[in-house]
Amino acid sequence: MSDPRVAAIPVIECGEPLFDLRKAALLVDERLADPAGAYARLRVGLADRLLIAQGRLTGGLRLLIVEGYRPLALQKHYFSRYAAQLRQDNPTWPEEYVHVQASRSLSPPEVAPHVCGAAVDLTLVTAEGEELDMGTPVNAGPEESGDTCYTHHPDVPPQAQAHRKVLSEAMLGAGFVNYPTEWWHWSYGDRYWALMTGAATARYGPL
Repeated sequence: MSDPRVAAIPVIECGEPLFDLRKAALLVDERLADPAGAYARLRVGLADRLLIAQGRLTGGLRLLIVEGYRPLALQKHYFSRYAAQLRQDNPTWPEEYVHVQASRSLSPPEVAPHVCGAAVDLTLVTAEGEELDMGTPVNAGPEESGDTCYTHHPDVPPQAQAHRKVLSEAMLGAGFVNYPTEWWHWSYGDRYWALMTGAATARYGPL
């Protein structure tokens, strides 16, 4: 996300409102719930695409939404806290490198898809509501996971790889793109999506 090409993508805001995913036929987890319910909201266009993705799943599997929209102030807090920890643990790192390394796990606030309501963190559950083994928990950072949070990391066990493939096929089929350092992070219509798909502009800007 720190790649200058992401920030260079122009945004032509389409004006779609946020939609509360708890009002759709989607499962929304409460582990990151906030009093205002921001975590459960996404742009309308993404809500529609999540329903498409869920329809592509078989065997009773369901999407479990962990976090959608993230207010800008919260994104700034998360990013600065993570950068500060990296800086403390690696005092010889230049500041620019700290920024790049922090961007592996958290988007710089100025380009973050979550603050646009254009990104969703999610996983898969069985028909009984049990989370599948995806190799790491949602939001496991590179340091704690030994980089196995990367979507296609070779050290992910075969069963978890298979589960990630199921999730990827459903989400890609609905038009989402994955941020490859986080198997759970998918977006549509933001600057990163535009760069990855070759779109001339992003549809969604910060809210």
